[in-house]
Amino acid sequence: MLPMTLEEIAQAVGGALHGVPDPRAVVDRTVVIDSRHAVPGSLFVALPGERTDGHHFAAAAVASGAVAVLAAHPVDVPAIVVQDPVDALARLARTVLAGLDSPTVVALTGSAGKTGTKDLLGQLVEPTGSTVVAPLSYNNQIGLPLTVLGADAGTRCLLVEMGASRAGHIRYLTGIVPPTVGLVLNVGTAHIGEFGGSKEAIAAAKGELVEALPPDGLAVLNADDPYVMAMAARTVARVLTFGRAAGDVRATRVAVDQDGRPSFLLTHDGSRAPVRLGMHGEHHVANATAAAAVALSLGAALDDVAEGLSSARQLSRGRMDVIERPDGVTVVNDAFNANPDSMDAALKALAAMSGGRRRTVAVLGEMAELGGASETYHAELGRRVAAAGVSVLVAVGGAEAALIHGQAQAHGVTSALVPDREAALDLLCGCLEAGDLVLVKGSHSAGLEETATRLARPDPVAVGTRRDGA
Repeated sequence: MLPMTLEEIAQAVGGALHGVPDPRAVVDRTVVIDSRHAVPGSLFVALPGERTDGHHFAAAAVASGAVAVLAAHPVDVPAIVVQDPVDALARLARTVLAGLDSPTVVALTGSAGKTGTKDLLGQLVEPTGSTVVAPLSYNNQIGLPLTVLGADAGTRCLLVEMGASRAGHIRYLTGIVPPTVGLVLNVGTAHIGEFGGSKEAIAAAKGELVEALPPDGLAVLNADDPYVMAMAARTVARVLTFGRAAGDVRATRVAVDQDGRPSFLLTHDGSRAPVRLGMHGEHHVANATAAAAVALSLGAALDDVAEGLSSARQLSRGRMDVIERPDGVTVVNDAFNANPDSMDAALKALAAMSGGRRRTVAVLGEMAELGGASETYHAELGRRVAAAGVSVLVAVGGAEAALIHGQAQAHGVTSALVPDREAALDLLCGCLEAGDLVLVKGSHSAGLEETATRLARPDPVAVGTRRDGA
């Protein structure tokens, strides 16, 4: 973060100093929302959470070195008191961004693939100069400002994600961080229940990104998605397209090897360069082509981009992480989140990786935020499980998981329905054998990330089993 005194921060966020012995004390390290991450020189932002209130940890943050706390009320340690800490966080991010030396701001959105694309693009642009890349899935009103506050005077490129579960969300985020380049990956079914079941409404929300671009900016759009291509009429910026069937930057001659890793020819301006991705799943081709389009627009050479994509690695956990256990079981952890589109992509990847395997096992949790169409999507998922040639299904959850289970079973898949992640782990620990390939995927609310992590251990232990054998 750019060094700022507490007095300057208070002025930027419209706050008042409370219990501050020296208003000229400087914050020159990271801004954190978890007191365990506080370090000398940092600023702790006390936010209300689902289970606890950050104000309870103000003293712990200062004890760990935080210069002060950004809080909604006095907290008996040095604090900048504001009416709304989330709004203050945004105002502080805008102030810091304004103090930087005009970095290129690349913002991306889409119903699926945001974090994977961001990770790829970050690896392409970081060698060209000082780049700040959004960590994990920092794409909301809290994560986005925190990403900006990680920038310093040397930052030349800021790469951020922007998510939306309501109309106006991206417009709000672009007000914090006005983009120079806006990348729209796709319009799918993620959060469709929050948009009244309408992909048109999702497209309207995602298009807020390109509407925020300046005349000298760049909109990078998916030529294979008609909802995305329609956004070209909503921006004053120059448009660059990417895709497989069409686009200024294209992936041609796509192939997938026996481990599910795709390769293709990256094509731009009549030139081609081979790419062989290290990630699993054909859906990464679209992500890679999107990342390539942005990198090329920033001046990278085609051969360098192709080489960078080929050497890129998976950075964010829970997204097609493949773990080979010593006992011969392979676990594919794709449990970070799920929607109908990403479920389909994961099942296709599982099928592509199935060659020579004893069995393919899909451990699938329910998909959230699908609204009135939820039953339809879950029943369809059961049929897709069968179409993907899955040997064994473990459906995790309640009534909607029962729909996945019922349809898969009706189409010839050996299937089990379990109520929760603990029951799923119990079942799997008792039945997996060498040569099995296991996919674990579900919405974040299903909690299957922990199941996948425990299952991937060399010696997973079922719930209620003690390691000492007692």
